[in-house]
Amino acid sequence: MLKGKKVLIIGMMSERSIAYGVADAMHGFDANLGFSCMARFEERIKKMSQPWSPFMLNVCDVSKDEDIEKLAQDVAKTGKIDAIVHSIAFAPRDHLEGGILKNLTREGFQTAHDISVYSLAAVTKACLPYMNDHGAIVALTYLGSSKIIPNYNVMGPAKASLESMVRYLAYDCGTRGIRVNAVSAGPVRTPAASGIKNMGKMLTRVASCSPIQQTITTTQIGNATAFLCSDLSSGITGEVLFVDNGYHAMGVVTDTLTEAATS
Repeated sequence: MLKGKKVLIIGMMSERSIAYGVADAMHGFDANLGFSCMARFEERIKKMSQPWSPFMLNVCDVSKDEDIEKLAQDVAKTGKIDAIVHSIAFAPRDHLEGGILKNLTREGFQTAHDISVYSLAAVTKACLPYMNDHGAIVALTYLGSSKIIPNYNVMGPAKASLESMVRYLAYDCGTRGIRVNAVSAGPVRTPAASGIKNMGKMLTRVASCSPIQQTITTTQIGNATAFLCSDLSSGITGEVLFVDNGYHAMGVVTDTLTEAATS
């Protein structure tokens, strides 16, 4: 499905990252992978990605314009790429507990939007000249963009902004046939998600209330992302694809969910 395609994955932190599930799935579909990560994860990512023989490993702090420019230069040195996966989100830890107003600050709000949203546009702008036509860009988002998720707080507006950015980038990039989409992943116990209070309870509750009563896996998210980066999705752009076992489609959930499905 991805044979011969060069995919840059930004934001992998560990084997528990959604980005790792994406990379592993894409490798299984014969993609040629490259990575960009923060400096403190460089040695870890170098070791983790070694079996995949990456075409590049870049160090980038997306809060710094010079780092994003260096990323684009490193991409250019490898020749053109076919896809970018943006798996970056951040908010100060104290902004992810209690109500949204509890620890809200101007700086924290700006940081969440800078790292989680602006970085997608900035990386796209910098790397677009080094992408092949008819390529793809995929960002990772979450249901908190449109629904109230306790403790998700400032990341909700940030993800809403990210999804809006996806649509505007789809319009800008469409003249070259480059598609821009988002995958809205169900909750997964990742290093990034560990900062959200009561994450364990959320995983259990979402699984019990979903039409498919299981927690989602990074492999499932990876497979969907691979699809959006492949030619199989050539007519899809500006979309948010939910990979959450159908949780987003539920309204009222009762104790008779299982009985209804088996009656």
